[in-house]
Amino acid sequence: MVVIVSLLVLFVVVGVVAVRVRRNRRVAAIERPRAAMPEVLVSEVAARPALSLHEATLQQRLGSSRGVFERVRQLGGLNSLSPAQLDVVEEVLLRSDVGVAMTNAILEQLREHGAPDGVAVAVRDSLLDSLSCDRTLRMSGDEGRVPVWLFVGVNGVGKTTTIGKLAHRLAGQGRSVVLAAGDTFRAAAADQLEEWARRTGSDIVRAGEGADPGSVVHDALGRAAARSADIVLADTAGRRANSTNLLDELSKVRRVADRSPGQVVETFMVLDATTGQNALSQAREFLAAAAVTGIVLTKLDGTARGGIVVAIERDLGIPVKFVGVGEGVDDLIVFDPAAFVESLLDA
Repeated sequence: MVVIVSLLVLFVVVGVVAVRVRRNRRVAAIERPRAAMPEVLVSEVAARPALSLHEATLQQRLGSSRGVFERVRQLGGLNSLSPAQLDVVEEVLLRSDVGVAMTNAILEQLREHGAPDGVAVAVRDSLLDSLSCDRTLRMSGDEGRVPVWLFVGVNGVGKTTTIGKLAHRLAGQGRSVVLAAGDTFRAAAADQLEEWARRTGSDIVRAGEGADPGSVVHDALGRAAARSADIVLADTAGRRANSTNLLDELSKVRRVADRSPGQVVETFMVLDATTGQNALSQAREFLAAAAVTGIVLTKLDGTARGGIVVAIERDLGIPVKFVGVGEGVDDLIVFDPAAFVESLLDA
């Protein structure tokens, strides 16, 4: 028995000694001194490339439309054009949606007079001559009347966004703006306009979905008059233009907006440039009901059909007053015919 106990004690002592040896080895490994860190980790850091803060030029924004005119820009000065060269000009103009009438007029000019200074110069001059409408923006009404800008157009063309961007522009000029959420068929349109009102510091009048849009515009005029606001921007429903009910409603809204204390000084038809000749058809359908005074052409930067500007003014005699050349809040700009044509045809 004594032997067994002695053996057990021996095993315990050996186990304790072994544990202590292993522990001491771990501590020694942990406390082993590390190699000295180098004094210089990186001898040279490459400078970061500077970010470009320059805004895109109009020529860059209209890259799609400019690309269509590339073949015309490549034609040099010619006293007379061959049938093949005239075919190139015709194809380019039709692809850009300048329209058949304007295309034929330019071709006839080239046949008769050639293009001694360059085909691009001749086409540029013809296009610029056709963009001669008065583009004056009417900002004030008669004494004691609140000026109203009325906006019409089908769904999806960017009408509500256009109103918001113009509110931003006018507010930046120090003008007080009241927004009338007259598209009462879509709650989302009123919500979007309310967000623009918040962002631009504008006032807004809206009603529940399905409410009478004429009443919304009437209340907006009353608020604008009471608060001495500078202008009212009024949205309208954007269903299809071939809807008789829509056109009747537009006529009614316009009569309400033009009744004291309000005065409609501009009626803007908002069109999507990417729809090309369909935009022209839409404009014709709205003309009688809305007495359109100006066109806002959106998404001009995203299409090769920039020539629709020319077709609209030539066929309808209505000036394009604003164009959208980007998604930014400042990318809805006053239309400048010279800058537009030069961006397409200058080398």
